[in-house]
Amino acid sequence: MGKKDKNSNKSQLPLLPPEEEVEVSDEDLEFIQRNTQYASFLNRLDTHTITKQVVGLLDEGNDEEALENYYEKKRLKKKEENISNLVDAVDVLPVKSLTGQLYYKTDSKGSGPFQQNNKGTSVESNVNEDVSAAKSKEKLSKAERRKELKHAKKQAKKLAKEESQLATIRKAPKSALLEELKKDLSAEELFAQRKAHLAEIGTGLLADPEKNISTLKELVEMCSDRDKSISHLATLSALAVFKDIVPGYRVRLPTEKELQMKVSKEVKKVRDFESTLLRFYQTYIQKLMTLEHDSSSCKIALRCMCCLLEAIPHFNYRDSLLAAVIPHVSSIDDSSRNLSATAVRSLFLNEGKHGGEATVEAVELIADFVKQHHCRLHPNTIEVFSSLSFDEGLGRFQESQLNSKNNRRAKEKNNDLKSSGPEKSENKVKKRQLASKLREEVEADFRAASSAPDTVERRRMQTQTIAAVFKTYFRILKCSIEPQTDRSYNPPRRELSDFGSGKHPLLVPCLDGLGRFSHLINVDFMGDLLRFLQRLASGETTSKTNSGVSSQLELTVLERLRCCIVAFKIVRSNLDALNIDLREFFVQLYNILLECKPERDSHGQALSEALQIMLCEVRQHDMQRVAAFTKRLASLSLHFGSAEAMMVLVTVKNLLQKYSKCRNLLENDGGGGSVGGTVARYQPESVDPELSGALSSILWEVALLSKHYHPAVSELANNIATMSVSHNQVFLSTLSPQEALRTYSTRFRTFSSPICQVKPTRKRKWNDGNIILDKSIVDQIKAGEDNDLVRKKFTTHFKVLRDIKENERLRKELNTTLVSLRAYDQYKTGTAKKFKKVPQIKNWEDSVE
Repeated sequence: MGKKDKNSNKSQLPLLPPEEEVEVSDEDLEFIQRNTQYASFLNRLDTHTITKQVVGLLDEGNDEEALENYYEKKRLKKKEENISNLVDAVDVLPVKSLTGQLYYKTDSKGSGPFQQNNKGTSVESNVNEDVSAAKSKEKLSKAERRKELKHAKKQAKKLAKEESQLATIRKAPKSALLEELKKDLSAEELFAQRKAHLAEIGTGLLADPEKNISTLKELVEMCSDRDKSISHLATLSALAVFKDIVPGYRVRLPTEKELQMKVSKEVKKVRDFESTLLRFYQTYIQKLMTLEHDSSSCKIALRCMCCLLEAIPHFNYRDSLLAAVIPHVSSIDDSSRNLSATAVRSLFLNEGKHGGEATVEAVELIADFVKQHHCRLHPNTIEVFSSLSFDEGLGRFQESQLNSKNNRRAKEKNNDLKSSGPEKSENKVKKRQLASKLREEVEADFRAASSAPDTVERRRMQTQTIAAVFKTYFRILKCSIEPQTDRSYNPPRRELSDFGSGKHPLLVPCLDGLGRFSHLINVDFMGDLLRFLQRLASGETTSKTNSGVSSQLELTVLERLRCCIVAFKIVRSNLDALNIDLREFFVQLYNILLECKPERDSHGQALSEALQIMLCEVRQHDMQRVAAFTKRLASLSLHFGSAEAMMVLVTVKNLLQKYSKCRNLLENDGGGGSVGGTVARYQPESVDPELSGALSSILWEVALLSKHYHPAVSELANNIATMSVSHNQVFLSTLSPQEALRTYSTRFRTFSSPICQVKPTRKRKWNDGNIILDKSIVDQIKAGEDNDLVRKKFTTHFKVLRDIKENERLRKELNTTLVSLRAYDQYKTGTAKKFKKVPQIKNWEDSVE
């Protein structure tokens, strides 16, 4: 070993602390004093040798001084090392490279306390340097040296790239760092923040709209957000805000002259609020119309537009909303169609909100929409017209008001003529003219200020509305009769199949509307309208084919029935002005009866209405016509259900009661049912009812219907056969065909067939068919006692009844078994001839005995 080994041992030994820093507690001293025998080895220690080994100094006279100098040098040396190794706070943490190596930033000795060294060193690099240094001492081949050079170059390139990346990160601006932090935020937190922001905007606008009107711009802009959930929430929030802050009048922006005038602060504040509100409201409607074409937002946009139409139809840009909503009335989507149809109906029903102007605009837009699509739309498109209402007495009131005004003006003119003469001055004439002018101005101001609607204006708007409605109806009738020659419009594949049966989906609602508003049709158009209806009912068209024969319309039974009904409604509402023979419509109804299927709800309702209007409510019929309809209806009733048979028999009963001569059909004599004279032969296949010869037939169908399973049908058939007058007969005779169909329809399950009850052969103590509840329970139910208590009492009551029935069943089985056993015993003993019937056992005790 040598001097070198001694220095290495000295560096490995720990340094002793100074004596001043050593503190010995009293507890330690007490412990040592109590255990002196264990600490006796301390007396044998050589302290001089230990100090020499640790400190490395000789034990001379100046030992304490040398020891202090030694420790002072050590402290200064350690402080210099710490200062030399200081680096920037950013470079304290290690940096991990793409290869997974860790690099630590340090300063070289003597470079100053705050000067950085850009060369990073790692543990692995130091190890590699030591290995390369060791290998350099040895002899290496050329191939090994080349590999080492390539490896060193690669490592140098990697270090240069990593240092450039670190430099760009350090030099990056704060905005980029903030953007990265925003991206790191979770989507849920950002969504919650934006929702809260939306709530703040909406709350502020609802609390004070005039003060926070500027925030409406941000709310409307958020409707076009990229995030669909935020866009939907903003759209619905804006809808609620506009419904609340929109004023109850139509905003008129000031003109240039009005803007140049000096106004007060309040007027200026109101103008600014109205102009800002109107601008953002227009932007909001434009965004809704844009979102309407987006598949994910179209439903919400349509709902918002419909809600605006229902809530604020008086406000500006109503025409834009109507133009966007009305095409959806004929949409294939059920939800969109029902939503838009409900909004349009609300406009028609709530005319007090808009004064009737929106009704006129909506009806005219629907008329143009039907014309544009060649009447190939959903029936809801014109079914909304059923919500329209027109004042019938409005015309008389207007005429009386105009007559009073004309009378007053005529009186004034007469007074002027009487008082005119040379003595009258021009001043009196001027005063009178001025007074009349002032009176008219006051009346105009009074009408504008009063809440009552102006009858003249209302009459004008209703005239425009009904003109557009009938224009639409007549166009549909024309399109139904004349085939379409214009092939420019190609409907979608699902359009006509989804819009209803037949090739004319708008024809049935058109006929219903004509029947509803028939009292408003001008008399000049009645003749042409009835001719159109007659052609539709017969299926004849006006066009000619190449062969010169008119083609036939493919109309459904329901459409043909509706044509007959509408024709009679029109004639009934205009009896004083019309004198038209409706014989052709009776012929069509007589033929349609063979094709009708009243088990369908639509056919049954239409047939009952036709029978009531055309047969029961008409004052006088031809006898041959009545007999033909009576015979055909009685024959068809054999194929109908109970409700339809009741509908037909009620019609037959009404006809026979009204026309007594037709009761000869119930007689079975040699000449049949003929009234007299030459007997005509009955021809059931005849097209014309008056030429069928039905008076010579017999109503043998009534005899079969008298054995019908339904008691009401059989009873009514018996009453028809006997034509007796009883209480039930009077009741049934007062029923109309429509009421009979509704009353006896099996769809509502109001009919239950009676069960034939077999009378018991022997008397019993109690009747198991009729269960009588305890009177106390019935009284408790009527008094409204607690449900739980009544439920418990019902439970116990029915348990007793169930036990009684079970007991009876067991007794019957026991009796059967005993009879069988007795018969078997008698058979064995040979006394079968003397067998008598075993008495019935009524109690269990008897059987035991």
